Amino acid sequence: MAGRIHRIAMLSVHTSPLAALGGKKTGGMNVYVRDLSREIGSRGIDVDIFTRRDSPDLPKISALDEHVRVFHVPCGPETALDPGEVYPYLPQFAKQSARMARKKTTYNVIFAHYWLSGWVAHELREPWNAPVVQMFHTLGRMKNRVAQQAVEPQADLRVTTELDVLAWSDRIIAATPAERAQLLWLYRADRRKIAVIPPGVDTQRFRPIPVGKARRQIGIEAGRRVVLFVGRIEPLKGVDTLLRAVALLRQEQPTPGGDDLSVVIIGGQGENGTGDAETSRLLALRDELDLNKCVTFVGARDQESLPAYYSAAEVLVMPSDYESFGLVALEAMACGTPVIASEVGGLAFLVEDGVTGFHVPYRDPHALANRIRTLITQPDLRAQMGTAAQRVAAEYAWSTIADRVLALFERAQRQHKHHDRQA
Repeated sequence: MAGRIHRIAMLSVHTSPLAALGGKKTGGMNVYVRDLSREIGSRGIDVDIFTRRDSPDLPKISALDEHVRVFHVPCGPETALDPGEVYPYLPQFAKQSARMARKKTTYNVIFAHYWLSGWVAHELREPWNAPVVQMFHTLGRMKNRVAQQAVEPQADLRVTTELDVLAWSDRIIAATPAERAQLLWLYRADRRKIAVIPPGVDTQRFRPIPVGKARRQIGIEAGRRVVLFVGRIEPLKGVDTLLRAVALLRQEQPTPGGDDLSVVIIGGQGENGTGDAETSRLLALRDELDLNKCVTFVGARDQESLPAYYSAAEVLVMPSDYESFGLVALEAMACGTPVIASEVGGLAFLVEDGVTGFHVPYRDPHALANRIRTLITQPDLRAQMGTAAQRVAAEYAWSTIADRVLALFERAQRQHKHHDRQA
């Protein structure tokens, strides 16, 4: 199927697939770019990933796998920048990427991630003579609609650029039917360009670990009831809703599950994080709700340790205001852990209510508390949902998802060559 695809340019301008996960701008997209590239590379197809150089210590090129290389492109100051701060340097990124690619390199397709990469892909489309496939991962207009406060100073610039990228791109990948609907409704996108292909999961890494072994690996005492959150620490993730739900459970007599409830928050800088307004706000809320004994902010964790956390937990909670897909939920499901998730975006499709977990309205701590109570007090139901969750997650193995992505690349390449012949 992938016979006509020999080399792919993967653009991830503002964040590297090699970056530590759980930071302010690292998460599901980083995992997507890294793991899809590895899967494609395992088939003998070369993948060159272009990302911004954000540290002077980085080499020019890093090898991710035998057929996968990461180019650290000089672009603006060699330090961490927010996406809006990267925008003025995009022309430099495009120019430097063209220089860093091998001489006479030909790419069959340019796969761009996020709105910044979409702008760069348009600049490189002609010199590299390749079609552009775009994936946004999150949409500016959706984030603006659900945000309780401004989440991006350059929100208008982002939306304007997204509209341009939609017009420029040859194909668009939406992670879910919900994202496809958002593209059609909010952006008036060309429906003929859009294909729905979900992200995948590494089912070799993310698989169940016996609970006792998992808890020993991460230092959680036997007998604790573990509620887990994994994600970036930002307002749209709804961690405050989780804290309020736990406070409601703690007010009940007797406390559901007893006094052995542990809530583990993975992401961000942890208990000692400084300079992070959202972490500071959440720690203050934890103090206000008197949850210090049961809620722990452990900071970011690498992918190698996450399967133990998922397997150790009774439930993963994703109380987000907005998720384009929810890759964390898929990882937990692959480990046999049920998920309670806000009925928003991709989570409404990924989590099957009453089968692999529960849906709850977003920003509703009472509904969330009720569903947490159900899962920590009904072990048979929890086990049943965990088994179903693992079965559903197996359908998202990267080998299957990569087949669909490569088939789309082939169609885009054929159409591109056809247009070239007609020109």
